[in-house]
Amino acid sequence: MRVRILLPVLLLGCVAHAKERQQSYQKGVLIQMESSPCGYAEKGGKTVGGTILGTDAEHKKTQEVLCQEYVLQSDRIVYRIRPKDDKHPVLLPVGESAEFRVHKDKLLLRVPEGDDKEREYFVISMTPRGDVEDRKAPTPIATKPK
Repeated sequence: MRVRILLPVLLLGCVAHAKERQQSYQKGVLIQMESSPCGYAEKGGKTVGGTILGTDAEHKKTQEVLCQEYVLQSDRIVYRIRPKDDKHPVLLPVGESAEFRVHKDKLLLRVPEGDDKEREYFVISMTPRGDVEDRKAPTPIATKPK
């Protein structure tokens, strides 16, 4: 009887522990925020005369849309990211530390000093940092002179 209860409890504990380990976050710093063009918003309205006469005259108002673009610096890579939710983007604190992980084709970011919510971002570019030495570079092999 004890084995029937103990086995499922241990199994659930292992699954919960494995799930916690999957969500390991990298640390980085939000360095900069810029507004960059990301498309156009177009509003149009048909005129009464165009509808009656069938000329399809329509007034269109076109406006360039700006999106938030952040620079996230980790220990080895500099990421340029944009929020996935364009309609309701959250303003992130520049200069603060952030935790992130890459999952499939998106970057999941959370700011512990903020509301600690995980949000999705598109990665625009990734650049290796030039000011940090490559720790994984192989060391040259010294040869003896003959």
